[in-house]
Amino acid sequence: MALKIYERYLAREIYSATALVLFAFLMLFAFFDLIGEIQNLGRGGYELYHAALYILLTMPGRVYELIPIAVLIGTLYALTLLARHSEITVLRTSGLSTGDLLKTLSKLGMVFVVVTFLIGEYVAPPAEKTAQELRLRAMSSMVAQEFRSGLWVKDEHSFVNVRNVEPDATLRGIRFYEFDDQYRLHSITEAERGDYTSREAWHLVSVVRTVFDGTHARVENLPEMTWKSSLTPDLLSVMLVVPEKMSLINLYLYVRHLSDNQQKTDRYVIAVWKKLIYPLSALVMMILALPFAYLQSRMGSTSVKVFTGIMLGIGFHLLNSLFSNLGVINSWTPFWSAITPSAMFLAGAAGMLWWVERR
Repeated sequence: MALKIYERYLAREIYSATALVLFAFLMLFAFFDLIGEIQNLGRGGYELYHAALYILLTMPGRVYELIPIAVLIGTLYALTLLARHSEITVLRTSGLSTGDLLKTLSKLGMVFVVVTFLIGEYVAPPAEKTAQELRLRAMSSMVAQEFRSGLWVKDEHSFVNVRNVEPDATLRGIRFYEFDDQYRLHSITEAERGDYTSREAWHLVSVVRTVFDGTHARVENLPEMTWKSSLTPDLLSVMLVVPEKMSLINLYLYVRHLSDNQQKTDRYVIAVWKKLIYPLSALVMMILALPFAYLQSRMGSTSVKVFTGIMLGIGFHLLNSLFSNLGVINSWTPFWSAITPSAMFLAGAAGMLWWVERR
């Protein structure tokens, strides 16, 4: 069914204002990111065009982060202008109730919800990974080196130590300690290099394997060896991309890997719930902007209301990060750690609507 005239009008005003705000934020962040990257110029082969391409590839991630703030400011600006020109008053006197306006905003907001989810799931994660790989390759750097001895990972009954992980997921300086069911050391395997060849299999080169059999030990020198492991390049990509910018499938696989190895999963489970709930925050922001439309011009100029929207958006972003960190530190239920900021702002929006309706 075709949208009503006022719905099309609201959609045009809100979408255009949100797009303008989002573009302005992206340009601002790109400028600051470029300043931050200037200090890395000259490291290895890292040049200005690498920095520009890196910033361009991180833009989808920025869009994902900024959409709720842009939606809040854009909706607030559009509705405030309509109220200033008495268009909201005309709509209300024509029989448009607050409930009808909320339904219209919810319908328009679902577009932002879908766009946010698609960007966060299918665009931002591969772009972020590519950006980090580009940067590391240009600087001739390694992906991760958690300790002086390299990266340590628990893989079922084995403890794996990798001296260096290259951006293409090639492993250098591999050593893994295999234990039996009673956690007695069974073997130590060292390899010069490892390449991922197929599902749950690595091709190791220049292998030295020490096998312990009771009171005896034997050493095997192998030119190559196939190593079956649940450790995959997708799991190693966790070292490239922060959990909040990973895709749901990669987060799920990594959480399962950590669970299988009896390791803490709180941070990543919270990230899974945030990926599911975060797109809905755009809808919450639109509802939060509605009460400002009911305030008359004498209650504050458009610029004051837009500034208020900016402060609320920044507050939401900070609160979102704060509850994620608090959830990990205090072992809170991941679902509540993820949903609390949005629930608080939704409750605030409901309270403001009740207040302006009572006036």
